[in-house]
Amino acid sequence: QEQLVESGGGLVQPGGSLRLSCVASGFTFSRYSLNWYRQAPGKERELVATMSSAGDRSNYVHSVKGRFTISRDNAKNAVYLQMNSLKPEDTAVYYCNARHPTILGSVFWGQGTQVTVSS
Repeated sequence: QEQLVESGGGLVQPGGSLRLSCVASGFTFSRYSLNWYRQAPGKERELVATMSSAGDRSNYVHSVKGRFTISRDNAKNAVYLQMNSLKPEDTAVYYCNARHPTILGSVFWGQGTQVTVSS
């Protein structure tokens, strides 16, 4: 069964750092583009960062550019989100997502991990 499991969330002070991890199982991880989304209370889910299946292209929402870095390790079936210079507005539940670039509907979600930025 396809599964994504996130970890690494928590409480951090403004200006601090966290590294989120997401480990996949049950599908051919290397063929999927990978994404991190977040959803803050009362807001819609937002795409934060993406990485192509080949790992050669990444994109970020404007509000996190220069602060967040997405990476993948196909040998470990893992995707990471390094978050630096965190701000209170980064507080949200963060979800990893795997999407096949050509097979419609082949999309998997993790259960989410809470990130809280507060002093």
